[in-house]
Amino acid sequence: MPTIQSKFTPILLGSDFNVYGMARSFYELTGKPVQAYAGAELAPTRYTKIVDVEIVPGFSEDPVFIEKMRELILTYQKHDEPVILIGCGDGYAELIAKHKVELQAAFVCPYIDYDLLKQLNNKENFYQVCEEYDLPYPKTKTITHEMVTAGQVTQPFGYPVALKPANSVEWLDVHFEGRKKAFRIQSQVEFDAIIQKIYASGYTSDLILQDFIPGDDSRMRVLNAYVDQNHQVKMMCLGHPLLEDPAPAAIGNYVAIIPEYNETIYHQIQTFLEAIGFTGYANFDMKFDERDQTFKLFEINLRQGRSSFFVTLNGYNLAQWVVQDYVTGELKDQPTVYGNQDDSQAALWLGVSVDVFKKYTRNNADKDRALALIKQGRYGTTFQYAKDNNVKRWLLTKWMLHNYRKNFARYFKENKG
Repeated sequence: MPTIQSKFTPILLGSDFNVYGMARSFYELTGKPVQAYAGAELAPTRYTKIVDVEIVPGFSEDPVFIEKMRELILTYQKHDEPVILIGCGDGYAELIAKHKVELQAAFVCPYIDYDLLKQLNNKENFYQVCEEYDLPYPKTKTITHEMVTAGQVTQPFGYPVALKPANSVEWLDVHFEGRKKAFRIQSQVEFDAIIQKIYASGYTSDLILQDFIPGDDSRMRVLNAYVDQNHQVKMMCLGHPLLEDPAPAAIGNYVAIIPEYNETIYHQIQTFLEAIGFTGYANFDMKFDERDQTFKLFEINLRQGRSSFFVTLNGYNLAQWVVQDYVTGELKDQPTVYGNQDDSQAALWLGVSVDVFKKYTRNNADKDRALALIKQGRYGTTFQYAKDNNVKRWLLTKWMLHNYRKNFARYFKENKG
């Protein structure tokens, strides 16, 4: 991996897998631990030497967030070297964009303006943007709280049907038994019950109802991109998920990804990001629809994806792009990198143990390719890092992998497509 000699200070927001993956990417560049701030301590960043997490209760929302950040502005505004601020969750990305003008007094903030963020991170608005830029997306209907209250909800698609919150940030604070990141609903009775439960639990924004695209996890694709401060896409790396977490609260979280190259997808996404004047990291989820042979977009995340360490694992260190953009200034003269053209450096990213991958991943040519990578030792995880090993962390990772085994044994049902 590349080494960057220029001095800079990264600060990460959060304490999850995404934070650990970004800290690991920075550590590969500098050999130095990274400072992070979060509202709660999560397992992926415990017992580690590569990231120092300061817990600030309530930090994930205003006013605690901006009050703490104002303290940090005073600390860092006379810093001799650039201080790069990176949010590793939807809420933190939104908070940075919301307060970007004030935060820029001390920090490099590689984020779009708040107005554009609000347009993109709401799924309803995002699909309107897809219409404008001719990007394929699933057939969609919006459901409002008022429609549910008035009993005016109609379901125009066949079953199964997909249902998800339009406002992913508000959804983080909504809790009820059976809550999921997204629902795959099999009947009218189930549909009626779920929408009633959602709004009874305090959610106020709209819901997105979508035609379900047939097929299992292996039809999914995930793309991570970096767009420089001049709104030019500088790196794109496409991943092909082979397996997802089956636990209800974690549906949509990938646990196995192999790299893939697709010129059509790269061209579509690059054209879109540059047309809207994007800046920073972006993450897209999409699924191949065999009915019309297109990849349909589900959403854009205005940050790196939870599983985005697969980018670094395949040779495109996630941290280097923002450093070359805002610290060394060399990125503007570099051509766009379209990841995974060279299969010789391909590596399989796993979020589960090898035995779980082998047992639950559908048998096909993609799995065969992944198994060949495993046999060659060309695979890795976000949270198991040889340079950050100690007894407590080793035990923690064994515990996390054990929990995955339990969840797969309890929840996994093979999707026949």
